[in-house]
Amino acid sequence: MIPHEKTLVERLEDEPFTLLGVNSDPEETYRTKRAEMGVTWPSFHDGGATGGPIASAWNVSGWPTIYVLDHTGKIRFKGVRGAAMDDAVDTLLAEMKGEDAPARSDGPVDEAEPDAGSGGSRPAAPIIPAGRAKKGETRPAAPIIPAGRGTKGGR
Repeated sequence: MIPHEKTLVERLEDEPFTLLGVNSDPEETYRTKRAEMGVTWPSFHDGGATGGPIASAWNVSGWPTIYVLDHTGKIRFKGVRGAAMDDAVDTLLAEMKGEDAPARSDGPVDEAEPDAGSGGSRPAAPIIPAGRAKKGETRPAAPIIPAGRGTKGGR
């Protein structure tokens, strides 16, 4: 997946797009592999376990899980990979700009099913980085895009 994600980030570097990763590997493995694989986009470490706070908040039950959010922060596509991920992102970028959606390369892409009672959209959950709050302590959620990074591929 990482080679495809690198290509997507490079292709969309001048677009209002951010790829955000969440990793459940042990911290040393996460830091080493991230550097080895050339991950240049923001990526959170989720405590070294598949049941970390981010995975729990987003109801992740398997890895990798892919959510594509629109410009309002709503989950619009889930489980898309490869060309289907490109199609989902390109569709949302066109929608945001008021343009017609581009032709899809791999057939139709299904949008994520909204939660019941959500008014037809599925709001994104806040991301709280692991280790920030102690048990019983409340802290505000971190922004999805780290400060100073902008929206150009996390650069």
